[in-house]
Amino acid sequence: MHAVPHDTAPPVIRRLWPGEGPRLRDHLLRLDAESRRTRFGSTVSDAFIVHHAERAFTAGAVMLGAFVDGDLRAAAEIYPLTALLASEAEAAFSVETAYQNHGFGTLLMARVVLAARNRGIRTLQMNCLAYNRPMQQVARKFDAVLAFDSDWVVAELKAPFPTVFSMAEEADAEARGVAGAIVQAQRAAAGRMMRVLLPEPAAA
Repeated sequence: MHAVPHDTAPPVIRRLWPGEGPRLRDHLLRLDAESRRTRFGSTVSDAFIVHHAERAFTAGAVMLGAFVDGDLRAAAEIYPLTALLASEAEAAFSVETAYQNHGFGTLLMARVVLAARNRGIRTLQMNCLAYNRPMQQVARKFDAVLAFDSDWVVAELKAPFPTVFSMAEEADAEARGVAGAIVQAQRAAAGRMMRVLLPEPAAA
């Protein structure tokens, strides 16, 4: 298990907006080779990631992020499989190495299911490599059915129908995410100010 700094606050989970494409790009670029492979299914270049991030915010797509101290450290991407009135979608997850095995995937999955439900998406599919046991365990927490095919696993889970309560739940979660983002931004600004006012002592 990789260590996360002891003073790291719990992640803020919120939706990413189209203008935040660079945040998604920078997060994906920070993934190491193995994390890129588990996200995209193969080794990919920086150029591939830049191109992917530029195209990620397509019509109907939903991007969710887990932020720590204002930095995007994990993401979930939901892509409807049809352009209009989609009832099926594909979801993909990425978590930076130092933040893996700390529950970020589970937190994001809960929001993915809620977002899919409220958009009329009934079936979510996730493709992952057969050895990606952590992602499979997350999927099982949400009663996904796993189908193994050679080196790949397809996880399929059903989202319930939307209700007034599920809509309110997502709106509340998003409001809390925005509030948390503001707090993180204020904390980061205060930290930068302290570094300016109290510079590191010169080495003897």
